Amino acid sequence: MRRGAARVAAVSRQATLVPGRLAGYAAELGDDGIGAISWSPSNDPWVLEGVEPDDPSAVEAAVALVLALDTINFGSGWHPEVHKVPGCSGAVSMATRLRRWAAEPGRLSAVALAGFSTQDAHRVFEQPHDDGSLDQLMAMFADALSDLGRLVAEEHDGSFTALVATADGSAAALVEDLREMASFDDVAAYDGEPVPILKRAQLAVADLHRGFGGCGPGRFDDVDRLTAFADNLVPHVLRIDGLLAFDPDLVARIDAGEPLSAGSAEEVEIRAVGLHAVELLRAELARQGHDVPSWHLDMVLWQRGGRPAYKAHPRHRARSPYY
Repeated sequence: MRRGAARVAAVSRQATLVPGRLAGYAAELGDDGIGAISWSPSNDPWVLEGVEPDDPSAVEAAVALVLALDTINFGSGWHPEVHKVPGCSGAVSMATRLRRWAAEPGRLSAVALAGFSTQDAHRVFEQPHDDGSLDQLMAMFADALSDLGRLVAEEHDGSFTALVATADGSAAALVEDLREMASFDDVAAYDGEPVPILKRAQLAVADLHRGFGGCGPGRFDDVDRLTAFADNLVPHVLRIDGLLAFDPDLVARIDAGEPLSAGSAEEVEIRAVGLHAVELLRAELARQGHDVPSWHLDMVLWQRGGRPAYKAHPRHRARSPYY
């Protein structure tokens, strides 16, 4: 992933790094308290709470919930059109509704998910049929959740914790296992070469790690190998903060709300150059005395992106199953 992103950044044309901004930006993040991330279920429905580590059924249910949430943690290109929970973003709305549905015992079993239908998706996520974009997104959600159910049912005896356990404490191994599902196999192409980004597979590992406090199904000895989770928010934050620069015509398209084509050169550049920028930022922070893994730095930037200064500017949208 790092090699592919660096290769794109070296020749990118529409999304580029501003190297002269790197040291100053790292210093700003250090002054801003780079280690301070506040998570709570009230502002982040991906946060686990109250899991009893000695209760195998509770752990199984929690692992199932994390994996299901990350399985449908995409669709930002559709979010301007989805019906949201009042006061919530599209992503938070979808996660909140899945959690509400999953609160009933047995709903997140592998067998139940394997049979999850498009009609189920419309009902669970409270989206009307429209013979258009909402039907498309709900069909993708249904396919993704049923893929998860089949993988767990057919290859892991119906146990979500068994799926995680096959990685034997390796973040990299679990990322590879999750790539068996099409919507997790996030590999772009640029100038004819593959560019692995694997946003949601990596995010699932990080969510398990932070949700279980690095223990049990959240223990990954190589967790700091994870990169940033390249989507449309972190590159947006880096652009607004001056570490990335976009071609003026591209900025005009984004500001006008014009969707970018998933897999287009400009869309791949935004994500890959954003990923590479986080790696350079990590190295510069280390030089300045801050040892911050890339995945943690991603979460710092993600939370930063919730501030009004970043919400005041549109970010790019693309109808992708990967973010």
